[in-house]
Amino acid sequence: MVNSLSTIASFAQRALLYEVALTPKPGLVDRQNSGAHQDMDYWTFLASSAALGLYFPVYLEAGYTHQGTPAVLFKKLRDIGQQAETAMFAATKGINTHKGANFSFALLLGALGLYWQKKPSLPLTPDDTKQIMTLVQSLTKDLLQADFQNLDQKKNLSYGERLYLEHGITGIRGEAMAGYPALQDLLAYFRTLSSPQKDQQETILLRGLVYLMATIEDGNLLHRGGLAAWQTVQQTAQELQDKNLPETQLHQALAAYDQQLIQANLSPGGAADVLALGIFMGFLEGLFD
Repeated sequence: MVNSLSTIASFAQRALLYEVALTPKPGLVDRQNSGAHQDMDYWTFLASSAALGLYFPVYLEAGYTHQGTPAVLFKKLRDIGQQAETAMFAATKGINTHKGANFSFALLLGALGLYWQKKPSLPLTPDDTKQIMTLVQSLTKDLLQADFQNLDQKKNLSYGERLYLEHGITGIRGEAMAGYPALQDLLAYFRTLSSPQKDQQETILLRGLVYLMATIEDGNLLHRGGLAAWQTVQQTAQELQDKNLPETQLHQALAAYDQQLIQANLSPGGAADVLALGIFMGFLEGLFD
């Protein structure tokens, strides 16, 4: 494998494409339908992935060339991220497909670039990945204070800001500040599998999605259905995970659950974003073809 920044950036874009192509995904856009989303489809996600892919090497380069403090690098990444977000919205005609994923990929790629300064080699080891997540923590340690200060004085709060004030839910910011624990657990599961064949990879990734639906604070579900809907999806996903269904039955169960979430207008978009990160890191660790 060629050890280069361009290789890493290509893996990030491929991870977005793999995630949207994964089928069936309950409530989410996939090859079969648009899930609970009336304003976007599979092709919208392809356009979004192409637009964001142009910025993935820029995030990496920012980390790789950085010599200052973590706070300064975070500011660089956020500035680039705003440019990437503008490009995404231009490609999707104003539809938010990957805003959360863009935030997380900026952090991971920036941290990877920083780590690459001292250890430029692939595949990554589990220890490499752990150290990269520690770098993400250093980049985001002041994130909540910066983003959520003086919320009690604001007149117009976003849904995420209200969730934080009312329930202490920190969402993807909290995940990043903790070093993406759900992502690290997902990678631990992927590592237990020995070089899965291509025809097994989709099922493995679907199991990973179910795990994430059962565990993470999903801002998309919270926004669409509130706490009760999020907790119900978590419980259903946990029950599905506990069954450990064979491949055919798993696909059937997910297809049926897809219809339920479509009717309820619920989409676990936060889980989908973390799954894309897991696919990306799985590529870097050599876990997937």
